[in-house]
Amino acid sequence: MTASASKWNDLWVRVASAVAMLAIGGVEVWLGGLWFNSFVGVIIGLMMWELVRMLTGDGRHRAVEIGVVSGAVMVALNYVPAPVVLPAIAGIVVAGAALTRTYRKSWLLYAPMILLSGYALCWIRDGLGIEFLIWLLCVVIASDVAGYFAGRLLGGPKFWPAISPKKTWSGTVAGWVGAAVVGAYFVHVFDVFFDGAAQPALVVLISVLVALAAQMGDIVESAIKRRVGVKDSSALIPGHGGLLDRFDALIGASLVVLALGVLL
Repeated sequence: MTASASKWNDLWVRVASAVAMLAIGGVEVWLGGLWFNSFVGVIIGLMMWELVRMLTGDGRHRAVEIGVVSGAVMVALNYVPAPVVLPAIAGIVVAGAALTRTYRKSWLLYAPMILLSGYALCWIRDGLGIEFLIWLLCVVIASDVAGYFAGRLLGGPKFWPAISPKKTWSGTVAGWVGAAVVGAYFVHVFDVFFDGAAQPALVVLISVLVALAAQMGDIVESAIKRRVGVKDSSALIPGHGGLLDRFDALIGASLVVLALGVLL
């Protein structure tokens, strides 16, 4: 196989898996409410299982327990007062810290990110509305797709070779451009987002910021995998590895949107 062909040898498997995930996720996003919250709970539970599995080398017993508890708590957090959210998340993080002594810093960094991102997604869907969630998903997807193709077609200097050797500056910048296009499109289509002449440019800028956060989410997960010496977080998704490998960018992006929502 030539070097050129090897760059694309995973494309069709990735596309097929992405289409399946989009179909399932799209239905859940449209349904909203308990359906979407439960879907997010399952995803978060599996990602927490993957994280414990990576950091301990064992995907059974306590890893499964952490995953199940995390998923159940994630669903419940949508129906309790806001002051309960952070203590509940802290409780899960403290419980898992006892299992991850060797890589405790990685756990203390990434486990809260995963849990908060799940809460953020449910809050965006039920609090801000489906348009905002679709915008967020489109920004992340556009950034990922633009970065994938630009990185393989253009190549060039690496963005952070010590952590993510495949990520290039050309792909990174292309991801920002893709996010800006999505932001501009939503400004034009969804007037409900915006009220004022200055806001369209701001939304485009925020879209780029969200894309950067998505790329940093990918970097964080890559750093953890490199530290523990694994290629994929699991093998749950053909062509993509695990759920953390697929949703690492969404973790970073949703956290930024949550932070902006709290601040603004």
